[in-house]
Amino acid sequence: MSEAVQTLEGWYALHDFRMIDWNAWHAATPQERKHATEELNTFLSDWQQIENDKLGSTAVYSIVGQKADFVFMQLRETLEELNDLENAFNKSSFAAFTIPVYSYVSIVELSSYLAKPGVDPADDPEIQARLKPTLPKAKHICFYPMNKRREGNDNWYMLPADDRKTMMRSHGMIGRTYAGKVKQIITGSVGLDDWEWGVTLFSDDPLHFKKLVYEMRFDEVSARFGEFGDFYVGNLLTPEKFTKLITV
Repeated sequence: MSEAVQTLEGWYALHDFRMIDWNAWHAATPQERKHATEELNTFLSDWQQIENDKLGSTAVYSIVGQKADFVFMQLRETLEELNDLENAFNKSSFAAFTIPVYSYVSIVELSSYLAKPGVDPADDPEIQARLKPTLPKAKHICFYPMNKRREGNDNWYMLPADDRKTMMRSHGMIGRTYAGKVKQIITGSVGLDDWEWGVTLFSDDPLHFKKLVYEMRFDEVSARFGEFGDFYVGNLLTPEKFTKLITV
């Protein structure tokens, strides 16, 4: 049996993608739309306070294309908290005008492939900040799920641990060239959702998403072992921009 890599886990994550039922929204009375908008803004305000208190974090983005209209990315300490906030929002009047189209459940993960020797992760402020991050409020977001391939000679999980470590270090060096340009949050989802990892990228320039993902396709880890799901790309939604989005 090949040696399993050890991982560090932080906050649980929920990516909640939704479409707006524009027909129902247009058919609603101005008073109904006003009440729903106020309720939405209350949720956004409450989530911001949770982030201010460092008990979780939230990112809100519109989605470009027909896959969804917007996404809430939520980080919380427990799965119960994620479930509670999801259920609370589903009971709101604004949620009645939305259609859930995709969700992803995972947990912020760091791999020991890149661990610092001799350092206790619990005592490392840098590691703790990465396990329980404040989500960036960059102009753009890119999310996609991925697997490591398990086919024939390209079976990641049958490779010796040292080989995997060497390739992941090379893979990580590509990401480091985008430091300051792209912020990456890796969430593990083995046993939690249909894919093995979720990758969420944040940047003020969406072209960096294309260049980073393209460059990584030439790295052996992606070229031989990477399998990717759908990509979701969008723009930052501040409360003011969200109100503008739904104003008719």
